[in-house]
Amino acid sequence: MSDERNPSIEVRTTRFALEIIKLCGELPRSMPGEVLGRQILRSGTSVGAQYREAKRAKSVADFVSKIEGALQEIEETSYWLELISSSSMLAKKRTAPLASEAEELTAMLAASAITAKRRRQ
Repeated sequence: MSDERNPSIEVRTTRFALEIIKLCGELPRSMPGEVLGRQILRSGTSVGAQYREAKRAKSVADFVSKIEGALQEIEETSYWLELISSSSMLAKKRTAPLASEAEELTAMLAASAITAKRRRQ
């Protein structure tokens, strides 16, 4: 269960994806802005999709594989956020909350994978 003070990973990844979509709309209409926008849009919205797939996993190994896929996507998203900020396409104050949420989601997903691996043993 989740509530507003302690939202579930599913809720958080959905909110994260929505914020990534908004951020993409703020990127400059230039070749670099469009390329980075496509990249971060794909990876940032994929995290939640991967997590939902993991919830429907057929085995612990399948669950771990899908969670690790979500981890790869969130790490990639963190990279694109860093490039967007470092290149001054958007102000750091705009990307910092998303970067922070990406770190928290990374920790939560990694903990889920570790717990599942322990249960498998």
